[in-house]
Amino acid sequence: VQLQASGGGLVQAGGSLRLSCAASGSSLSIIVMGWYRQAPGKQRELVADIVRGDTNYANSVRGRFTISRDPAKNTVFLQMNSLKPEDTAVHYCNARTRTDAYWGQGTQVTVSS
Repeated sequence: VQLQASGGGLVQAGGSLRLSCAASGSSLSIIVMGWYRQAPGKQRELVADIVRGDTNYANSVRGRFTISRDPAKNTVFLQMNSLKPEDTAVHYCNARTRTDAYWGQGTQVTVSS
């Protein structure tokens, strides 16, 4: 499975960004897709993931971020609204099968105050 992420950038606090991650290769074996993030000096943390239609969010983003998946395009999206400076981090796409986990290249999200 290969993951190609896009959509990061620089935005002012209160703004919005939309991340996309397209899966290729053995994408039919994917069970879970999600987004993680890692801020400087901090551990990588789960932002949100989706299993079929069931979604899971970190408390810090619930109500502001929405994860969705287009199975036909093997793509997962993360709509990020009401962004805060503390959302600044490298965001990583993740896909999990029954036996393996895959990571996309990180995409930087920077929120200025």
